[in-house]
Amino acid sequence: MRKVCVTVLAAVVIAAVLAPAMVFSAGAREEVGERHAYIFKNTGNPFGERLMDGFAEAVEEHGHQAILRAPDQPTAEGQIQIIEQLIAQNVDSIGISANDYDALSPVLRNAMNAEIAVVPSDSNVNPESRHVFVNQADPEQIGRTLIQGAYDMIGGAGQIAILSATSTATNQNLWIEWMQEELKDSRYDDVELVRIAYGDDLRDKSVAETEALLRSYPDLECIIAPTTVGIAAASLVVTDNDLIGDVHITGLGLPSEMAEYITNGACPFMYLWNPIDLGYLSGYTSMAVASGEITGAVGDTFDAGRLGSFEVVEAMDGGTEVLLGEPFMFDAENIDDWKEVY
Repeated sequence: MRKVCVTVLAAVVIAAVLAPAMVFSAGAREEVGERHAYIFKNTGNPFGERLMDGFAEAVEEHGHQAILRAPDQPTAEGQIQIIEQLIAQNVDSIGISANDYDALSPVLRNAMNAEIAVVPSDSNVNPESRHVFVNQADPEQIGRTLIQGAYDMIGGAGQIAILSATSTATNQNLWIEWMQEELKDSRYDDVELVRIAYGDDLRDKSVAETEALLRSYPDLECIIAPTTVGIAAASLVVTDNDLIGDVHITGLGLPSEMAEYITNGACPFMYLWNPIDLGYLSGYTSMAVASGEITGAVGDTFDAGRLGSFEVVEAMDGGTEVLLGEPFMFDAENIDDWKEVY
């Protein structure tokens, strides 16, 4: 899969899946215009807010209505209620960053049966309940890269921990699987993964989980947080407890939130993609499926505005996917260039 045009910070988009092809007729929707919805994991998440900004940008470029929703807590139940409401409203498409891989399947199948395009991004759902998946990066590349970064930070030996989002977050779990796979290499014989903790993408709980890790493992040298909420919370704890240089933080973070901690050394470097571009691509993909421009079949191509052209390719799970780009590393050399961007 290739992009004809790449933006700043390109991210990769993986694991999109082919569902039964259907053409979405305008029908009664013409009376109110096209409405494309996006549901993030929970409210108050800066990554999600920027992703939805990009989604709205794409949809509104075409004069359509963007509906942006999120439950108060990162639960499947909260997202199911919103999906049911959107089905009743007869929207044209539903994009979603899923809180659970399987629990959303029945209601999303109901949406598909109602001829609503279902296009998850960021965090996936199972192949039977989506048309195509828009992911920010190849999970193998993310997982292996985060372990390699931690290895460099601790000089090749020591204890590390992972501070994830929720235990059911499909993107987090897949990245963690690849982290564990990378650790099987003999070069990591002196690296010990002591615990995987879950902060549920909530700031206070992520702070508490970080503090618990530090109490339980006084020799802990690195925390990997593959979540923007978790990495900021862990960096705050390390900073406030004067542990800079003793405990290193890395993972996936927003430059605007992490500039302070990269500058002070709590987080020597981190990675991310552009969430605005991820949302923007999600919007264009949703509109392409809803209009019948693509069905999600291998070889389908579509234009994604300022991001250029994309092609649908086969994914590892037997479905299809669209790839956006590669993760980008932020460090003290470049963080000032990006902290005002997003």
